[in-house]
Amino acid sequence: MDKSLSEKLDAFEKLGTPVWYYDLEVLSETIETLKAIAGDKGIAIHYALKANPDERIVAMMAAAGFGADCVSGGEVALAAKQGIPADRIFYAGVGKTDREIRESIDLGVRFNVESLEELYVVNAFAGEMGKTARVSLRLNPNVDGRTLKYITSGLHDNKFGLPPHDVDSAIEMLKASGNIVFEGLHFHIGSQITSVRKVFGELCGKVREAVRYFEERGIDVKCINLGGGLGIDYENPSKSPDFEGWLGTIAEGLKDLRPRTIELEPGRSLVAGCCSLISRVLFVKHGENKDFMILDAGMSELLRPALYGSFHLIENLSAEAERKAFREQSLYDIVGPICESSDTWGRDRRMPLSVRGDVVAIRSAGAYGKSMSSTYNLRAQAPTIWSDEI
Repeated sequence: MDKSLSEKLDAFEKLGTPVWYYDLEVLSETIETLKAIAGDKGIAIHYALKANPDERIVAMMAAAGFGADCVSGGEVALAAKQGIPADRIFYAGVGKTDREIRESIDLGVRFNVESLEELYVVNAFAGEMGKTARVSLRLNPNVDGRTLKYITSGLHDNKFGLPPHDVDSAIEMLKASGNIVFEGLHFHIGSQITSVRKVFGELCGKVREAVRYFEERGIDVKCINLGGGLGIDYENPSKSPDFEGWLGTIAEGLKDLRPRTIELEPGRSLVAGCCSLISRVLFVKHGENKDFMILDAGMSELLRPALYGSFHLIENLSAEAERKAFREQSLYDIVGPICESSDTWGRDRRMPLSVRGDVVAIRSAGAYGKSMSSTYNLRAQAPTIWSDEI
Protein backbone atom coordinates (compact mmCIF):
# COMPACT_ATOMS: atom_id res chain seq x y z
CA MET A 1 0.00 0.00 0.00
CA ASP A 2 1.22 3.54 -0.82
CA LYS A 3 2.53 4.93 2.47
CA SER A 4 1.11 8.45 2.09
CA LEU A 5 -2.31 7.09 1.11
CA SER A 6 -2.15 4.62 4.00
CA GLU A 7 -1.41 7.47 6.44
CA LYS A 8 -4.34 9.47 5.07
CA LEU A 9 -6.72 6.53 5.40
CA ASP A 10 -5.56 6.01 8.98
CA ALA A 11 -6.18 9.71 9.73
CA PHE A 12 -9.65 9.57 8.19
CA GLU A 13 -10.41 6.48 10.24
CA LYS A 14 -9.50 8.30 13.46
CA LEU A 15 -11.35 11.50 12.60
CA GLY A 16 -14.37 9.78 11.11
CA THR A 17 -16.29 10.62 7.96
CA PRO A 18 -17.50 12.69 6.27
CA VAL A 19 -14.53 15.05 6.59
CA TRP A 20 -13.11 17.90 4.51
CA TYR A 21 -9.50 17.22 3.55
CA TYR A 22 -7.36 20.18 2.40
CA ASP A 23 -4.05 19.71 0.59
CA LEU A 24 -1.90 22.64 1.73
CA GLU A 25 0.70 22.09 -0.99
CA VAL A 26 -1.88 22.29 -3.78
CA LEU A 27 -3.42 25.46 -2.34
CA SER A 28 -0.05 27.14 -1.84
CA GLU A 29 1.09 26.30 -5.38
CA THR A 30 -2.15 27.61 -6.87
CA ILE A 31 -1.91 30.89 -4.97
CA GLU A 32 1.74 31.40 -5.92
CA THR A 33 1.06 30.60 -9.58
CA LEU A 34 -1.73 33.15 -9.82
CA LYS A 35 0.28 35.73 -7.87
CA ALA A 36 3.19 35.44 -10.33
CA ILE A 37 0.99 35.68 -13.43
CA ALA A 38 -1.01 38.59 -12.01
CA GLY A 39 2.20 40.43 -11.17
CA ASP A 40 3.49 39.89 -14.69
CA LYS A 41 0.23 41.11 -16.25
CA GLY A 42 -0.21 44.03 -13.84
CA ILE A 43 -3.60 42.84 -12.55
CA ALA A 44 -4.77 43.16 -8.94
CA ILE A 45 -6.32 40.03 -7.35
CA HIS A 46 -9.16 40.00 -4.82
CA TYR A 47 -10.18 36.59 -3.46
CA ALA A 48 -13.94 35.88 -3.58
CA LEU A 49 -14.71 34.71 -0.05
CA LYS A 50 -18.04 33.17 -1.01
CA ALA A 51 -16.13 30.29 -2.61
CA ASN A 52 -14.68 29.26 0.75
CA PRO A 53 -14.48 31.49 3.85
CA ASP A 54 -12.26 29.14 5.88
CA GLU A 55 -10.16 31.40 8.11
CA ARG A 56 -6.90 29.65 7.26
CA ILE A 57 -7.58 30.06 3.55
CA VAL A 58 -8.48 33.76 3.91
CA ALA A 59 -5.33 34.32 5.96
CA MET A 60 -3.25 32.73 3.18
CA MET A 61 -4.88 35.00 0.60
CA ALA A 62 -4.09 38.02 2.79
CA ALA A 63 -0.48 36.88 3.18
CA ALA A 64 -0.20 36.65 -0.62
CA GLY A 65 -1.21 40.31 -0.86
CA PHE A 66 -4.64 39.60 -2.34
CA GLY A 67 -7.65 41.74 -1.55
CA ALA A 68 -11.14 40.40 -0.83
CA ASP A 69 -14.42 40.26 -2.73
CA CYS A 70 -17.25 40.03 -0.19
CA VAL A 71 -21.01 39.62 -0.55
CA SER A 72 -22.12 40.00 3.07
CA GLY A 73 -21.26 41.93 6.19
CA GLY A 74 -19.95 38.73 7.72
CA GLU A 75 -17.48 38.25 4.89
CA VAL A 76 -16.37 41.88 5.15
CA ALA A 77 -15.71 41.39 8.88
CA LEU A 78 -13.76 38.16 8.27
CA ALA A 79 -11.58 39.76 5.58
CA ALA A 80 -10.75 42.65 7.91
CA LYS A 81 -10.06 40.25 10.79
CA GLN A 82 -7.54 38.35 8.65
CA GLY A 83 -5.61 41.53 7.95
CA ILE A 84 -6.82 42.55 4.50
CA PRO A 85 -6.73 46.39 4.34
CA ALA A 86 -10.10 48.10 4.06
CA ASP A 87 -9.15 49.74 0.78
CA ARG A 88 -8.68 46.24 -0.70
CA ILE A 89 -12.02 44.88 0.51
CA PHE A 90 -14.86 45.13 -2.01
CA TYR A 91 -18.46 44.73 -0.88
CA ALA A 92 -20.81 43.49 -3.63
CA GLY A 93 -24.29 41.98 -3.64
CA VAL A 94 -27.77 43.14 -4.55
CA GLY A 95 -29.24 42.98 -1.03
CA LYS A 96 -27.03 44.81 1.47
CA THR A 97 -28.85 45.56 4.72
CA ASP A 98 -28.85 49.01 6.34
CA ARG A 99 -26.66 47.74 9.18
CA GLU A 100 -24.19 46.15 6.77
CA ILE A 101 -24.00 49.34 4.72
CA ARG A 102 -23.37 51.55 7.75
CA GLU A 103 -20.72 49.21 9.21
CA SER A 104 -18.94 48.99 5.85
CA ILE A 105 -18.96 52.77 5.41
CA ASP A 106 -17.46 53.07 8.87
CA LEU A 107 -14.79 50.50 8.01
CA GLY A 108 -13.92 52.25 4.75
CA VAL A 109 -14.37 49.38 2.29
CA ARG A 110 -15.32 49.89 -1.34
CA PHE A 111 -18.90 49.25 -2.42
CA ASN A 112 -19.84 47.64 -5.71
CA VAL A 113 -23.23 49.30 -6.04
CA GLU A 114 -25.86 47.38 -8.03
CA SER A 115 -28.89 49.71 -8.29
CA LEU A 116 -29.90 53.37 -8.30
CA GLU A 117 -31.66 52.97 -4.96
CA GLU A 118 -28.57 51.46 -3.38
CA LEU A 119 -26.47 54.36 -4.69
CA TYR A 120 -28.91 56.80 -3.12
CA VAL A 121 -28.92 54.95 0.23
CA VAL A 122 -25.13 54.66 0.46
CA ASN A 123 -24.75 58.39 -0.21
CA ALA A 124 -27.45 59.26 2.33
CA PHE A 125 -26.02 57.04 5.07
CA ALA A 126 -22.50 58.36 4.48
CA GLY A 127 -23.81 61.91 4.83
CA GLU A 128 -25.59 61.08 8.10
CA MET A 129 -22.36 59.57 9.42
CA GLY A 130 -20.19 62.49 8.32
CA LYS A 131 -18.15 60.21 6.06
CA THR A 132 -17.55 59.52 2.39
CA ALA A 133 -18.16 56.13 0.79
CA ARG A 134 -15.91 54.65 -1.90
CA VAL A 135 -18.08 53.32 -4.71
CA SER A 136 -17.84 51.43 -7.98
CA LEU A 137 -20.87 50.78 -10.17
CA ARG A 138 -21.57 47.19 -11.18
CA LEU A 139 -22.91 47.18 -14.73
CA ASN A 140 -24.84 44.40 -16.41
CA PRO A 141 -23.11 44.02 -19.79
CA ASN A 142 -25.47 41.36 -21.25
CA VAL A 143 -22.60 38.97 -21.95
CA ASP A 144 -23.37 35.25 -21.88
CA GLY A 145 -20.79 33.38 -19.82
CA ARG A 146 -21.79 30.10 -21.54
CA THR A 147 -22.12 28.36 -18.22
CA LEU A 148 -24.94 26.83 -16.15
CA LYS A 149 -28.06 29.01 -16.04
CA TYR A 150 -27.92 28.91 -12.24
CA ILE A 151 -24.52 30.63 -12.09
CA THR A 152 -24.72 33.13 -14.92
CA SER A 153 -25.04 36.73 -13.76
CA GLY A 154 -24.23 39.04 -16.68
CA LEU A 155 -27.43 38.86 -18.75
CA HIS A 156 -30.28 41.36 -18.70
CA ASP A 157 -32.57 38.72 -17.21
CA ASN A 158 -30.31 38.36 -14.15
CA LYS A 159 -30.80 40.31 -10.93
CA PHE A 160 -27.23 41.58 -10.80
CA GLY A 161 -25.81 44.92 -11.81
CA LEU A 162 -27.12 48.21 -13.12
CA PRO A 163 -29.19 47.81 -16.33
CA PRO A 164 -28.33 50.03 -19.31
CA HIS A 165 -31.45 52.17 -18.96
CA ASP A 166 -30.28 53.32 -15.51
CA VAL A 167 -26.73 54.29 -16.49
CA ASP A 168 -27.46 57.94 -17.37
CA SER A 169 -29.38 58.42 -14.11
CA ALA A 170 -26.48 56.87 -12.19
CA ILE A 171 -24.05 59.30 -13.82
CA GLU A 172 -26.20 62.25 -12.77
CA MET A 173 -26.50 60.87 -9.24
CA LEU A 174 -22.71 60.48 -9.00
CA LYS A 175 -22.27 64.13 -10.00
CA ALA A 176 -24.82 65.26 -7.41
CA SER A 177 -23.78 62.98 -4.53
CA GLY A 178 -21.57 64.82 -2.06
CA ASN A 179 -20.71 61.83 0.09
CA ILE A 180 -19.44 59.42 -2.54
CA VAL A 181 -15.99 58.97 -4.04
CA PHE A 182 -16.39 57.22 -7.38
CA GLU A 183 -13.71 54.61 -8.04
CA GLY A 184 -14.66 52.72 -11.17
CA LEU A 185 -16.75 50.09 -12.94
CA HIS A 186 -17.40 46.50 -11.97
CA PHE A 187 -18.52 43.57 -14.12
CA HIS A 188 -19.16 39.92 -13.24
CA ILE A 189 -20.85 37.67 -15.77
CA GLY A 190 -20.94 34.28 -14.07
CA SER A 191 -19.02 31.35 -12.71
CA GLN A 192 -17.35 28.18 -14.05
CA ILE A 193 -16.56 29.83 -17.40
CA THR A 194 -14.35 27.65 -19.59
CA SER A 195 -14.66 29.49 -22.93
CA VAL A 196 -12.17 31.99 -21.55
CA ARG A 197 -10.86 33.73 -24.65
CA LYS A 198 -14.23 34.03 -26.36
CA VAL A 199 -16.25 35.13 -23.34
CA PHE A 200 -13.73 37.48 -21.74
CA GLY A 201 -12.69 38.82 -25.12
CA GLU A 202 -16.32 39.84 -25.68
CA LEU A 203 -16.53 41.30 -22.18
CA CYS A 204 -13.41 43.42 -22.74
CA GLY A 205 -15.12 44.98 -25.73
CA LYS A 206 -18.13 45.93 -23.59
CA VAL A 207 -15.81 47.28 -20.89
CA ARG A 208 -14.02 49.57 -23.33
CA GLU A 209 -17.38 50.93 -24.52
CA ALA A 210 -18.55 51.53 -20.95
CA VAL A 211 -15.38 53.36 -19.90
CA ARG A 212 -15.58 55.59 -22.96
CA TYR A 213 -19.27 56.33 -22.26
CA PHE A 214 -18.64 57.38 -18.66
CA GLU A 215 -15.59 59.49 -19.40
CA GLU A 216 -17.28 61.29 -22.30
CA ARG A 217 -19.83 62.40 -19.70
CA GLY A 218 -17.27 63.69 -17.25
CA ILE A 219 -16.92 60.67 -14.94
CA ASP A 220 -13.30 59.57 -14.44
CA VAL A 221 -12.93 55.77 -14.27
CA LYS A 222 -9.86 54.86 -12.20
CA CYS A 223 -10.48 51.13 -11.69
CA ILE A 224 -11.94 48.38 -13.87
CA ASN A 225 -13.02 45.18 -12.14
CA LEU A 226 -14.01 42.20 -14.29
CA GLY A 227 -15.10 40.00 -11.38
CA GLY A 228 -14.26 36.31 -11.39
CA GLY A 229 -15.67 33.31 -13.19
CA LEU A 230 -12.70 31.22 -14.37
CA GLY A 231 -13.77 27.59 -14.54
CA ILE A 232 -11.87 24.43 -13.61
CA ASP A 233 -11.83 20.91 -15.05
CA TYR A 234 -13.95 18.86 -12.64
CA GLU A 235 -13.24 15.67 -14.58
CA ASN A 236 -9.47 16.15 -14.19
CA PRO A 237 -8.91 17.50 -10.67
CA SER A 238 -5.13 17.64 -11.02
CA LYS A 239 -5.29 19.95 -14.04
CA SER A 240 -4.27 23.52 -13.19
CA PRO A 241 -6.68 26.40 -13.87
CA ASP A 242 -5.94 28.40 -17.03
CA PHE A 243 -4.76 31.53 -15.23
CA GLU A 244 -2.42 32.44 -18.08
CA GLY A 245 -5.20 32.33 -20.67
CA TRP A 246 -7.63 34.23 -18.44
CA LEU A 247 -5.33 37.04 -17.36
CA GLY A 248 -3.61 37.17 -20.72
CA THR A 249 -6.92 37.66 -22.55
CA ILE A 250 -7.91 40.48 -20.21
CA ALA A 251 -4.51 42.19 -20.22
CA GLU A 252 -4.52 42.20 -24.03
CA GLY A 253 -8.18 43.20 -24.31
CA LEU A 254 -7.80 46.17 -21.96
CA LYS A 255 -4.28 47.30 -22.84
CA ASP A 256 -5.61 50.55 -24.33
CA LEU A 257 -7.17 51.44 -20.96
CA ARG A 258 -3.91 51.52 -19.03
CA PRO A 259 -2.79 53.01 -16.66
CA ARG A 260 -6.20 52.39 -15.07
CA THR A 261 -6.11 49.64 -12.43
CA ILE A 262 -7.40 46.26 -13.67
CA GLU A 263 -8.85 43.98 -11.00
CA LEU A 264 -10.10 40.38 -10.86
CA GLU A 265 -11.96 38.39 -8.19
CA PRO A 266 -11.23 34.65 -8.53
CA GLY A 267 -12.73 32.20 -6.07
CA ARG A 268 -13.40 28.70 -7.39
CA SER A 269 -10.20 28.54 -9.46
CA LEU A 270 -8.08 29.28 -6.38
CA VAL A 271 -9.59 26.82 -3.91
CA ALA A 272 -11.64 24.10 -5.62
CA GLY A 273 -8.74 21.79 -6.38
CA CYS A 274 -7.16 21.77 -2.93
CA CYS A 275 -9.99 19.98 -1.13
CA SER A 276 -11.70 16.60 -1.23
CA LEU A 277 -14.77 15.59 0.71
CA ILE A 278 -13.87 12.25 2.25
CA SER A 279 -16.76 9.85 2.73
CA ARG A 280 -17.41 6.19 3.45
CA VAL A 281 -19.56 3.56 1.77
CA LEU A 282 -22.36 2.71 4.19
CA PHE A 283 -24.11 0.15 2.03
CA VAL A 284 -24.10 -1.28 -1.48
CA LYS A 285 -27.72 -1.84 -2.43
CA HIS A 286 -28.70 -3.99 -5.43
CA GLY A 287 -31.95 -2.61 -6.80
CA GLU A 288 -34.17 -3.98 -9.57
CA ASN A 289 -32.53 -1.84 -12.24
CA LYS A 290 -29.61 -0.17 -10.46
CA ASP A 291 -26.82 -0.82 -8.01
CA PHE A 292 -26.61 1.97 -5.44
CA MET A 293 -23.47 2.96 -3.57
CA ILE A 294 -24.75 4.76 -0.47
CA LEU A 295 -22.27 7.19 1.13
CA ASP A 296 -22.30 8.88 4.52
CA ALA A 297 -21.78 12.29 2.85
CA GLY A 298 -24.68 13.99 1.18
CA MET A 299 -26.15 17.25 -0.02
CA SER A 300 -25.92 18.68 3.49
CA GLU A 301 -22.14 18.64 3.04
CA LEU A 302 -21.75 19.43 -0.68
CA LEU A 303 -24.89 20.86 -2.25
CA ARG A 304 -23.70 21.50 -5.81
CA PRO A 305 -24.69 18.13 -7.39
CA ALA A 306 -28.21 18.29 -5.93
CA LEU A 307 -28.64 22.00 -6.66
CA TYR A 308 -27.04 22.27 -10.11
CA GLY A 309 -26.56 18.70 -11.27
CA SER A 310 -22.83 19.39 -11.07
CA PHE A 311 -20.17 16.75 -11.68
CA HIS A 312 -17.49 15.80 -9.14
CA LEU A 313 -14.99 13.03 -9.76
CA ILE A 314 -15.29 10.29 -7.11
CA GLU A 315 -12.40 7.96 -6.29
CA ASN A 316 -12.46 4.82 -4.16
CA LEU A 317 -9.34 5.28 -2.01
CA SER A 318 -9.67 1.90 -0.29
CA ALA A 319 -9.74 0.07 -3.60
CA GLU A 320 -6.74 2.06 -4.83
CA ALA A 321 -4.74 1.38 -1.69
CA GLU A 322 -5.75 -2.18 -0.84
CA ARG A 323 -7.20 -3.82 -3.98
CA LYS A 324 -5.23 -2.23 -6.80
CA ALA A 325 -4.61 -5.61 -8.45
CA PHE A 326 -8.31 -6.47 -8.33
CA ARG A 327 -9.58 -4.68 -11.43
CA GLU A 328 -13.24 -5.68 -11.53
CA GLN A 329 -15.54 -2.68 -11.95
CA SER A 330 -19.26 -2.04 -11.76
CA LEU A 331 -21.79 0.68 -12.52
CA TYR A 332 -23.29 2.49 -9.54
CA ASP A 333 -25.67 5.29 -8.82
CA ILE A 334 -23.71 7.00 -6.04
CA VAL A 335 -26.08 8.56 -3.53
CA GLY A 336 -26.08 10.18 -0.11
CA PRO A 337 -28.07 9.53 3.06
CA ILE A 338 -30.34 12.58 2.94
CA CYS A 339 -34.07 11.99 2.67
CA GLU A 340 -34.29 13.61 -0.80
CA SER A 341 -34.18 11.93 -4.21
CA SER A 342 -31.92 14.75 -5.44
CA ASP A 343 -29.24 13.66 -2.95
CA THR A 344 -27.31 11.95 -5.72
CA TRP A 345 -23.60 12.27 -6.46
CA GLY A 346 -23.71 10.67 -9.88
CA ARG A 347 -25.60 8.16 -11.95
CA ASP A 348 -24.13 5.13 -13.74
CA ARG A 349 -20.62 5.85 -12.52
CA ARG A 350 -18.09 3.15 -13.41
CA MET A 351 -16.17 2.42 -10.20
CA PRO A 352 -13.97 -0.34 -8.79
CA LEU A 353 -16.08 -3.04 -7.19
CA SER A 354 -16.94 -1.34 -3.89
CA VAL A 355 -17.93 -2.71 -0.50
CA ARG A 356 -19.26 -1.47 2.79
CA GLY A 357 -16.60 0.52 4.67
CA ASP A 358 -14.64 1.71 1.64
CA VAL A 359 -13.33 5.27 1.90
CA VAL A 360 -13.99 7.49 -1.12
CA ALA A 361 -12.84 10.98 -2.10
CA ILE A 362 -15.22 13.43 -3.76
CA ARG A 363 -12.73 15.65 -5.57
CA SER A 364 -12.59 19.38 -6.37
CA ALA A 365 -14.72 20.19 -3.34
CA GLY A 366 -12.88 23.28 -2.09
CA ALA A 367 -15.24 25.80 -3.69
CA TYR A 368 -18.91 26.14 -2.75
CA GLY A 369 -18.69 23.01 -0.63
CA LYS A 370 -18.13 23.83 3.01
CA SER A 371 -19.40 27.37 2.44
CA MET A 372 -22.82 26.03 1.30
CA SER A 373 -23.09 23.16 3.78
CA SER A 374 -25.96 22.88 6.24
CA THR A 375 -27.34 20.81 9.11
CA TYR A 376 -30.33 19.60 7.08
CA ASN A 377 -31.84 16.44 8.61
CA LEU A 378 -30.09 17.61 11.82
CA ARG A 379 -26.78 16.29 10.56
CA ALA A 380 -23.58 17.38 12.28
CA GLN A 381 -21.20 19.65 10.35
CA ALA A 382 -18.28 17.72 8.88
CA PRO A 383 -14.90 18.55 10.48
CA THR A 384 -11.83 19.75 8.58
CA ILE A 385 -8.32 18.27 8.42
CA TRP A 386 -5.30 19.76 6.64
CA SER A 387 -2.48 17.81 5.03
CA ASP A 388 0.07 19.21 7.47
CA GLU A 389 -1.98 17.80 10.37
CA ILE A 390 -1.49 14.21 9.18
